[in-house]
Amino acid sequence: MQIVRNPFEAHYLCCFCLTIVTAALFWAPGASSISVPSSNCYAFDNSSHIYDFSGWIGLPLEYDGKDSDLVVRFCKDVESRSQTGYVAFGRFNTFNYFVAGSGHVNFVQEFYNGDLLYCESSYDKMGRTAQVNIICGNCLNGQCKGGLGCICNVTYESACRVLVELAIPCEKQGLRVFEGFTVGFHPRSWEVVYNGMTQLGFEKSHHEFSFKTEQTQVVLYMTAVASLSSFVQKPIIKISPEHGLEVRLSGSGATGSPPTTLSPMMLIVDWRCEKAHDTPYEVEITIPVESYEPIQFTLTKMCEYEQNEGEDTTRGWAIFGVLSCIFIVFSTLFCCGGFVYKTRVKNQRGLDALPGMTVLSACLETVSGGVHSYSRPEDLNGAFLNQASWERQPGSAQGTWRTSERKYGSI
Repeated sequence: MQIVRNPFEAHYLCCFCLTIVTAALFWAPGASSISVPSSNCYAFDNSSHIYDFSGWIGLPLEYDGKDSDLVVRFCKDVESRSQTGYVAFGRFNTFNYFVAGSGHVNFVQEFYNGDLLYCESSYDKMGRTAQVNIICGNCLNGQCKGGLGCICNVTYESACRVLVELAIPCEKQGLRVFEGFTVGFHPRSWEVVYNGMTQLGFEKSHHEFSFKTEQTQVVLYMTAVASLSSFVQKPIIKISPEHGLEVRLSGSGATGSPPTTLSPMMLIVDWRCEKAHDTPYEVEITIPVESYEPIQFTLTKMCEYEQNEGEDTTRGWAIFGVLSCIFIVFSTLFCCGGFVYKTRVKNQRGLDALPGMTVLSACLETVSGGVHSYSRPEDLNGAFLNQASWERQPGSAQGTWRTSERKYGSI
């Protein structure tokens, strides 16, 4: 007979009730943003509704077997207990092995990296593993009605793998999350929103996540699953306090263009401080999604001083002008110094004394194929002299041969 042996049942019952109340407040009709849960013990069902089991972490559920008992600690580990000791059948790590099930199974948990003894040949040396099939409600055999749930059945596929069927009361359904949607400061990042849920630091105003006064523009990149990207609509902004900060949205994301993974949409936030404020301004951005809960996140902006319109543009042109003048001055000094050095030390004249002329000549020769290359005057004179001497060599050689021939004849 399957029973639940839990000395802390009253404690977990109180925690469970507290979790239900918190979830009811969190998923109130007035709330529109979905923040990432406080732990990785959550899952989505087949209709993308979220179930948060953070209050269930560590809840022990036991199953009495013939030779050994099996204990499942929810979202923590699975182990077999007997007189000889404990054998671990896997642990629930930081990766998301909590997914939706099929048929009468609502969710599936995977536990990996259990004891490796006699399981050295397991896949990727993961050791003993366990799969927990979670049923929302009661067991199919009618056992374990009510309470915090129990283990319905245990099947050992081998000495290294076990299948567990678990029934718990998880009838509370969360909001529908737009899975696959991300918002980040880079086309391949998701600091603000990941998988349709607002990340920590952007679900509400945080002073440590505020942007500085001098930063007048923030660029956000949005991506979504291509088959669902057409559900994304035009974003809406809300500023608190309402006066003192001017905010304008631009870019392809501001018009409601459908973002995809291969072609992220840019949402450019231009803001300017019209009035200094001691606390950061809150800019709440809501992106409506058809048939899903809207995406909502908050950006905070510090305003330590007032910013005039066009001030940053003028400052940018001023910096560009100063850098340009510095570049021109240094280029002129470099050219003059190189010219003086080549004329005084290397005794070069004309275009040869200009710095970089050799490189320019080589580039022109490469581009023109060696036909119209720049040649120095002495190189041209040398070429003509060589040609003249070459043309005279046959005559001189012939004369010498004839002279030696005449001398040979006279002898």
